[in-house]
Amino acid sequence: MTQAQPAHKRILLKLSGEALMGDDAFGINHATIQRMVEEVAEVTRLGVEVAVVIGGGNIFRGVAGGSVGMDRATADYMGMLATVMNALALADTMNKAGLTARVMSAIAIEQVVEPYVRPKALQYLEEGKVVIFAAGTGNPFFTTDTAAALRGAEIGAEVVLKATKVDGVYTADPKKDPSATRYSKLTFDEAMVKNLGIMDATAFALCRDQKLPIKVFSIFKHGALKRVVMGEDEGTLVYA
Repeated sequence: MTQAQPAHKRILLKLSGEALMGDDAFGINHATIQRMVEEVAEVTRLGVEVAVVIGGGNIFRGVAGGSVGMDRATADYMGMLATVMNALALADTMNKAGLTARVMSAIAIEQVVEPYVRPKALQYLEEGKVVIFAAGTGNPFFTTDTAAALRGAEIGAEVVLKATKVDGVYTADPKKDPSATRYSKLTFDEAMVKNLGIMDATAFALCRDQKLPIKVFSIFKHGALKRVVMGEDEGTLVYA
């Protein structure tokens, strides 16, 4: 019996900072980050090349009260630095789990992490290393969703996997409406008409223009990442 082959060779995984909190109010939950790393390790063993874009909400939300009235660009730079902290924690956990992870930052902090250089990132991926992209796009006014779309397009990822707390995109909020059903797949145009808010408008438009599919799935569902990579009916696929 031949082993089924992954549906994707290279993926861009978008993790929110909040996903690292587990059930905590803020910060990084050790058990949660370990479990996520196990899921990533499982797909790298299949020969899939993995790049990650990480958010900073779990850290920045804790200081957000202090940013009220602050210049938007300054607050955004603080958020970018929070993503660097998360990326370091994620890389450390990955390295301890036997993976080789490299953090590349869109903001130069060369004593801590290496700067983002596209050919170097591609080389790392081809060598089987996990590349974690930190500091968003390096520019204020852009979200980490946009960073995921941008880096995904730059590295030639076959799909952007948006890891959330919900196992896909639903017709309504499943917590409020028990009759809500999950979309298995949608076109970009259908998602826009239905105003489903899958990613922010800039990220969504970039994926649409580049014909880069988005898969929304739950990172908290055991084995979901592997099922997505294997092309199974998990989550919601948004395609051109």
